[in-house]
Amino acid sequence: MSCTLIRNGRILDPANHVDQKGDLLLIDGKIAPLSALPAGGPTETIDATGLVVAPGLIDLHVHLREPGQSAKETIASGTRAAAAGGFTSVVCMPNTSPAVDNPSVVTWIAEKARAEACVNVFPTGAITKGLAGEELAPIGSMHKAGIVALTDDGRCVQNHELMRRALEYARMFGLPVMDHCQDYNLVGKGVMHEGHVSTVLGLPGWPAIGEEIIVQRNALLAETCGTPIHCQHLSSGGSVRILREARARGIPLSGEICPHHIALTDESIRSFDSNFKMNPPLRTQRDIDTLIEGVADGTITVLASDHAPHCSYEKEVEFDLAPFGILGLETELGLFLKILVHERKAVSLARVIAMLTVEPARLLNLDRGTLSVGAPADVTLIDPDAEWVHDKNASASRSRNTPFHGWELKGRAVRTIVSGRTVWELNGGFPGQS
Repeated sequence: MSCTLIRNGRILDPANHVDQKGDLLLIDGKIAPLSALPAGGPTETIDATGLVVAPGLIDLHVHLREPGQSAKETIASGTRAAAAGGFTSVVCMPNTSPAVDNPSVVTWIAEKARAEACVNVFPTGAITKGLAGEELAPIGSMHKAGIVALTDDGRCVQNHELMRRALEYARMFGLPVMDHCQDYNLVGKGVMHEGHVSTVLGLPGWPAIGEEIIVQRNALLAETCGTPIHCQHLSSGGSVRILREARARGIPLSGEICPHHIALTDESIRSFDSNFKMNPPLRTQRDIDTLIEGVADGTITVLASDHAPHCSYEKEVEFDLAPFGILGLETELGLFLKILVHERKAVSLARVIAMLTVEPARLLNLDRGTLSVGAPADVTLIDPDAEWVHDKNASASRSRNTPFHGWELKGRAVRTIVSGRTVWELNGGFPGQS
């Protein structure tokens, strides 16, 4: 019998409204009542004095790049990066090569994850075949194969009728739909936020309305179909206002933000460093303030990374030719805690933990994000006041495309436990690693 006792920590379990000092017992990969502690004592004891003991963190927006793009990332390397960031579960996007648009690819990912991943991997399926936005993918058979949501992330379904039919099919299987909100006609060839800085730099602009008009479309479709739609990586203040109004009317619409959209503005792009190029793009301080207001008032319910690794040679080109996307798993927690809790004091530590655990679990109907007795023993130990400097060269990812190299962060995971087993520890690394 495997038995681990975590002692003297701050047990923070938003799913059960628990926030108190205490102990947590893990037996054979499950959360157990303290009364079940064997007479001979635990196999392992972990002293969590001064640490937060939280449910294992969940990131519902991650690009693991397999199959087909393993030069950028693999399921093995991506899940190691997740573990080093404190995440015990990741939800992987379907814009791989081939795309995850049929049950055979879903099964391949699941088998690869069982063999090589050090954290839980939950696959999503494409809304349309080849992410082309023209023909629905086989939703029912992908659901049977194990997908937890539908999304064409990296692309956006432009045909509203097709999106409506996708929502109707998704409702039959209880699948939420996640959407990359981008109107191609409005965005055109934009590579950064349309505004003063894009004009000065002479770079094509990506207007905020290109996001907002799809968020509004999704509100109307969610209301019509009754299927939950989750708007991914919101960047615009206007999107927050639309989301707030829709949720106030009871429409099943939700949204997430990523740390880079509240840590950086379009002013960063004056350096022409392609590590600041992402989709949707960095916007203005006014947008940042509105996004944070959306977190504070509960309009935005989920935090995510949009971890998007790229090879160095892909980013080492002219800004407008470089691919969109940055790394995020290892800096996500530190950025969110630094900005939302320590600097802006917008929300409590408990709320940040909720937005990284129970909220994504509820959205995707996962049996995770809680420390309830009988739940999987996925646990993250966090030092919320730890001050540290991110070094991209020490990353577990295969890529290095981050704008946060050398940044001083506050708050980080110190141990990641999956199914009762430590898969990463600060200063100790990964078990078995030389």
